[in-house]
This record gives sequence, structure tokens and C-alpha cells, in this order.
Amino acid sequence: PNCFSANNAGPPGAGFYATGMPAGLAVPPMQNQPPGNEGAAWMPAPPPPLYCPPGLEYLTQIDQILIHQQIELLEIITGFETNNKYEIKNTLGQRVYFAAEDTDCCTRNCCGPSRPFTIHILDNLGREVINLQRPLRCSSCCFPCCLQELEVQAPPGTPVGYVVQNWHPCLPKFTIQDERKTDILKIIGPCVVCSCCEDIHFEVKSIDETLPVGRISKQWTGFVKEAFTDADNFGITFPMDLDVKMKAVMIGACFLIDFMFFEHGADNKQRAGVW
Repeated sequence: PNCFSANNAGPPGAGFYATGMPAGLAVPPMQNQPPGNEGAAWMPAPPPPLYCPPGLEYLTQIDQILIHQQIELLEIITGFETNNKYEIKNTLGQRVYFAAEDTDCCTRNCCGPSRPFTIHILDNLGREVINLQRPLRCSSCCFPCCLQELEVQAPPGTPVGYVVQNWHPCLPKFTIQDERKTDILKIIGPCVVCSCCEDIHFEVKSIDETLPVGRISKQWTGFVKEAFTDADNFGITFPMDLDVKMKAVMIGACFLIDFMFFEHGADNKQRAGVW
């Protein structure tokens, strides 16, 4: 059994299977680990299935991940926007990946949440296994031909999928595409994206929007953290047998949603609504 690509995994939204692992492969040592909370253990790397992009074998073992943005003290004290950093964990609290934004100072502080970015996602060996690329686009209903888009590469330099914003007058909507830009899944958010004492859910559905496939949730972190920082927590759920490439694209979609709706602007206010 292999990690099938989205192109030959059956009809969109029906599920993409990635099962089985060859026996006799050793788990690589945990060395050259990227920075992060030293108190959290790393998830051991499982043996890689056949035809699975290197580093994505972790995703074959899980159906839920948690993304925690690290709090930057310099940003809190000075209001000076710094590169975002994230820990990506499994439900046991073990780190699966570490993600770091790579954007220059001028872009971060002039463009704010609308900034283009590159995010490097590293495994427990310090290898970059996923690369996210967001170009500069206008986020306005006045420019429906210039909506947000994110390219997901795994490994870096090899596109495995895209997240494309769809124009809608009321709802945040996105399409998840494979490497050939074939529509695979839909993401539909609430009309008013405002965090107040409850989680906010973006539903992942089949391409015809009839079957639930997963969910991307912005988790409520408390009044103090929500008011004074833009360090957000997210949870992502997906079927265990979803193609690992599409799982990686869902991770990319989570980062795009974070920047579009939950990253504080220069006025330190969270965005609300579709635009």
C-alpha cells in the first residue's frame, strides 16, 4: 500500500488513502533539532511509506494536529512585527514540525497581515520538509480577480498543492487544489470571523460541499492572550487515510487563514468578517 497522489485516489472528497509501511526501516535519530520549547518531546519519525514525500511520513500516523504560535516578547513590548514561529504537535503534545516565517522587516511592518510570506516547516532532524509561499495579493471585494493564494511545496521546490481563495459576498471560502491545480476540497468559514469566548471553525468539505472531510479551528485562548498578542492556537482534523499531500496543503491553509483573519494589524485590532 502506498501514499496515493490526489490524481489517482478516486473522486474528489471521497477520501485519499495512505496506508502501510515497509518493515525493517530504522527510526532516524533526533538530532539537529530546530528551536522550540525544550520541554516538549518530538514525535518519533515513522518509517516512510512508498511514494510519500520525504518528511511527510509523520502525517500518515495522525488524524489531528495542533498548531501553537509562539509569543514574541519584543512584539508585545514594542508593537514591532516580528517573524511568526509555530510549533506543530500531535494530540499527545509531541512536536511533529516547527514552522518559521521568513519575511524581511520592511515587508512585515509595512504590509502587516496582508504581507507576502515564506514559511519553512522543519522536521525533528532540522530538515525543511514543507515550504509555504504566499504572494502579495489584494484582499478586497473590489478586486475579485486578485484573491489570496498559497502554494505548498513538499519537499521545497516541488509543488504538491494550492490553497485558492474564492470570492463570496458573505463567507470566507477557499479551494484546496492538487499539484495540477485540480480542485480537490473546499473550505468554508463563518460569516463573521471574530473570536469571542469560543472556537471558530472552518469546515473542510468535498468539492460539491455536501460531505464533511475535516475542520480547521481557531481555538479561544483567553481574554488576555487574545487582547494583547496575536499568538493563536489552531486545531486541524482530517481523515487518517487522507493523502499526506492534502494534509500538508490543509496545514498551509491554516497558516493562510491565520494571517488573513487573526493576525493583528498595526492598530493591534483583529480583523473580522470576510474582507
